[in-house]
Order: sequence, then C-alpha cells, then structure tokens
Amino acid sequence: MPATATFRVRALLLDMDGTLVNSDAVVERVWSRWAARHGLAREAVLRVVHGRQGHMTMAELLPDRPMTENLAENAVLLAEETGDLDGVVPVAGAGAFLAALAGSPHALVTSASEALARARMGAAGLPLPPVLVTSERVSASKPDPEGFLKGAAELGFAPEECLVFEDAEVGIAAAKAAGMRVVGVGPRAAAHGPTAHVPSLDHVLVAADPDSGLHVTVR
Repeated sequence: MPATATFRVRALLLDMDGTLVNSDAVVERVWSRWAARHGLAREAVLRVVHGRQGHMTMAELLPDRPMTENLAENAVLLAEETGDLDGVVPVAGAGAFLAALAGSPHALVTSASEALARARMGAAGLPLPPVLVTSERVSASKPDPEGFLKGAAELGFAPEECLVFEDAEVGIAAAKAAGMRVVGVGPRAAAHGPTAHVPSLDHVLVAADPDSGLHVTVR
C-alpha cells in the first residue's frame, strides 16, 4: 500500500462512528453494561460491536437467541446511546474534511439509526451530508453492501465512481463487496486491507473540479 495515494472519483460515501465521529466512550459504556447483563466478557463484545447494527452483534454473541429478542433489546440500547453523548467528539480533521466536501456529492452510510446519527454528528459539531443512509433504510447490516450501493444510487453514481471512508472490518468488507475503493481511517482499519489507510482525516486532502469530480489525496 503506497504511503501517498490519489483518487479521482465522483462521490464519497462516509461511515460515521470511528470515521467522522469518535464515539468509543459511549459504545464501551453501553455495551460493557450489556455484556455484564448477559454474562459475557467485555473484551469479546467490544471486539465485534464496531461497524454493524446492534442486533447483528447480539446475533453473533448469542447465536441461540431469537432475532425478535435481539431487535427488541437493540431498540433499548439505541435509546441509551442516543441519550448518552458524553465524550462524543470529532475525529481529527473531520471538520475541515467535511467543509471541503460542501457542494460536492457525498453521503453518510452508517449502521446507526437516523436519530443516533443526528445526535452524534450534532454533539461533534459536524454538518450532516446531504444524503443519509441509516439503519432504517436498509434490510441488511454491514458487511452487506446494500447501504453503500444505496448511497451511490441516491447520489446518481456507479459504485466504481465512489470512494468509501471506513474504520471497521465489516464496513471495509461492505465497501469491497459493493465494488468500491475504500480508505481505512484510524487504528482499527489498518489490518483489514483497505485500498489506502490514514491515521485520521487530517491526512486527507480534497479538491473539487467541476469537470473531473473530486481529487482525494491521502498521505
């Protein structure tokens, strides 16, 4: 993987947690309590929770439990997470990165609900992209590519014309399954084979060209 890479694309598809917003403190609080209630090791839960919808995390950790119970409990956890914004902050460089995208095609593609996405982006002081693909708008969680494919379609571009920014293993897998190149952001992403990797968004430069689209340089 080159130390510096440049992509010429038409649109960007952006994950939220771990990519634009650091919500690890909340996730760890809520899911540590969940692990304790179910007699599971905290570390085992936190290894798999990032990037996917909560009911799918539950399905992996409690494989014999009916999905209806997972969905019901996930609704409770989503309410907990939406009401707990202590420690939610922007990833380094996220503000300038989104400011550079103003007026250019980009979408938020997140496993969070719309209410949670709006709460966390607001708490981090970040503007919402013009298109939101949240958990309510897909039938399958990442690593299924549905969310990224839907985001590309709503922006009006083919998958190969889009560049994804992701931090989690399941998100990187979803981007690849959608036929998209993906920039991994942060320490979790490096091990999962993204097209390129940056420690944070302050290592990304975006320039918009009215004729050739977006020029994205990562270093």
